[in-house]
Amino acid sequence: MNLVGGFQESVYWQALEGEPVRLPFGAREWEETARSVMPAEAFGYVAGGAGTERAVAANRAVFAQWSVTPRVLRDGSASDIGASVLGTAMSAPVLLAPLGVAEIAHREGERAVARAAADEGVVQILSTVSSVTLEEVAVAAPAGRRWFQLYWPEHEDLARSFVARAEQAGYGALVVTADTYLLGWRPRDLAAGYFPFFAGKGLANYFSDPVFCALLGENPHASPEALRKAVITWGSLFNTATFTPGHITRLKAWTALPVVVKGVCDPREASRLIDAGADAVIVSNHGGRQLDNARPALDCLPPVVRAARGHVPVLFDSGIRTGSDVYTALALGADAVLLGRPWMYALAVAGQSGVRHTLRCLKTDLTNCLQLTGHHTHTTLTPDDLHRAPTPHAPPQNR
Repeated sequence: MNLVGGFQESVYWQALEGEPVRLPFGAREWEETARSVMPAEAFGYVAGGAGTERAVAANRAVFAQWSVTPRVLRDGSASDIGASVLGTAMSAPVLLAPLGVAEIAHREGERAVARAAADEGVVQILSTVSSVTLEEVAVAAPAGRRWFQLYWPEHEDLARSFVARAEQAGYGALVVTADTYLLGWRPRDLAAGYFPFFAGKGLANYFSDPVFCALLGENPHASPEALRKAVITWGSLFNTATFTPGHITRLKAWTALPVVVKGVCDPREASRLIDAGADAVIVSNHGGRQLDNARPALDCLPPVVRAARGHVPVLFDSGIRTGSDVYTALALGADAVLLGRPWMYALAVAGQSGVRHTLRCLKTDLTNCLQLTGHHTHTTLTPDDLHRAPTPHAPPQNR
């Protein structure tokens, strides 16, 4: 057993040498620390979900329904968690999900995230509603691997402009997020009266776009009235109300970049999107932010994997917190997973170093899970590596 040179060992050595790591190591601790440093309304916007937030809770609870069997007969060689999806090499089968308006967590916003992702060889999926432009993110981490999320606007010229800008800035794929064609019912945000976009936050890609600015006819920052007009214009065309497989066919005609569709939970819809030319799909219920009581995303994964029939990669999003979560999703057929809220919490707590730290923790945790179950690579995982955990019985009630 080699206890020298790994991430965990470096943490212990630092502590022994009087320089302990002062960052959280668990997802719950990251969230609680972020709660203590973020404005309450900003934290609520990130942490909250739709309605009673049952879907948020269910996305996490469903992972507890699966267990794994430790194995002791082994050959001692290390596990390799490197991956490649749609021609993009990555150090682990983990991508950073496209959470928007990162400036509410940290002044550097997505630039800090880009540098951390590049440091760790992880793909950053940049949100359309990022706080800095897609070009600025590319400049911040020129060697980074990045994909661009596309909220398909209700204006074709604007959609084409976003695609062209992403291509020119070196993004490796387009991720069409299809599940946010109207705003979910979010009581936390309503109670706080908090919607950062109405203050002009998270709109850098729009306010820098020549098509959008031409629609306005003025600089969005010229005056408070101009900003209000820009925000109203943005809200009127944010995401198309109609989305069909034909949109994928059209997008494929515009670009040579791989096209990924995010928010797919129905296997029949997955089949139609793949037939239309989608190069990959992401199983996701938007982290429980759109539809209260939505089916847990992990339960949707196996049917979508079967519908894909191995023709295209299937990625998974919603509820990932630990290495064992990643292991479970991969065993159920995902080719890679997206990490969402945890990176935003880490950004709020410690900026670039926080995001890098949480990625190192997740990658080490996943590697341990593979080695302790006898795997040298995540590509050998199958559903046979999982077992349904018994449902705990409710304690008897006194009558």
